[in-house]
Amino acid sequence: MPEGPSLAELGETALLERLAVHAPPQQWNDDAALLPPLQGERWVISTDALVEGVHFSAATTPAWSVGWRAAAANLSDLAAMGCRRGGGFTVAVAAPGSTPVQWLEQVYAGMGSALKQFGGQLLGGDCSRSHQIMLSITAIGSVDPAQLIRRDGGRCGDWLVVSGPHGLSGLGLKLLQAAAGQQELPPELQHLDPPLQQAAIRAHQEPQPRFDAVAALQASRPEGIPWRLGGTDSSDGLRRSLELLGEASGCQPELDPELLPLPPAAPHIEAMQRLCLDGGEDFELVLALPEAWAQAWLALLPGSRRIGQLGACGGPPCWANTKNPLPAGRGFEHFI
Repeated sequence: MPEGPSLAELGETALLERLAVHAPPQQWNDDAALLPPLQGERWVISTDALVEGVHFSAATTPAWSVGWRAAAANLSDLAAMGCRRGGGFTVAVAAPGSTPVQWLEQVYAGMGSALKQFGGQLLGGDCSRSHQIMLSITAIGSVDPAQLIRRDGGRCGDWLVVSGPHGLSGLGLKLLQAAAGQQELPPELQHLDPPLQQAAIRAHQEPQPRFDAVAALQASRPEGIPWRLGGTDSSDGLRRSLELLGEASGCQPELDPELLPLPPAAPHIEAMQRLCLDGGEDFELVLALPEAWAQAWLALLPGSRRIGQLGACGGPPCWANTKNPLPAGRGFEHFI
């Protein structure tokens, strides 16, 4: 933890004065935040909580990265609904009084950096004392009602596509935990190329919400094809994203084993396959698109890939060639 005064030593009023530098001038001067009026669009609102020991730890995530990851996770939810950028954030912070103020300032600096890059501003929030650190964020964005992304828009025969590879963030977490002595790295992951290791750690500590993939969707839709698609983000893992799309559409997701979206340069081994399916926190978009639209989107968005299709009947995700179920596993769950 950084040195300097603790939250208890500084006090709430002085803390808010310090954190206000990350918000627009005068934004925190009233009891609530004012949102600009909307013309022809709808507000999208998402709330997410990040808890110390569940979503981050000092051993794997510096304070700046905690803030960036908190912002990116919420911005990714907005992108998954079709927003082109972030709008605003409110942040409720709960922490022990012994928490260094500098640590929290670095968290807000990370959030501010993400918002500066991807859009949005800090609108306000709350602070309270607790036995462990928690950040609860409400993210607000806007979307054209004619260009919403919903999970239930997929249809049988649609291509399943992703905006990027999966498994990098999960691999990064394992590398960081091994370096901190929290758990041993599996033997098959102990001799990976340094560039792959660096990319994995960066993916875990500095994920990127895929607003560019949303822009590509809007730019690539062929003339005459209506705006109809199913979509979600892969915050809880690729398998879980496919389950959600399949359940919402009533169609069985069929994953092509030859098209599994492993990270570039990653070895094709069972450990990487597990991370690809269930590592989570990759924050890529997972979409079900009509074939012509999918082809145009893939051609426009670097790194995007086709991974399969929606089958003709309902059921859990399976392999496309055999219709056998995917290997045993599950995405991230809070209560296990």
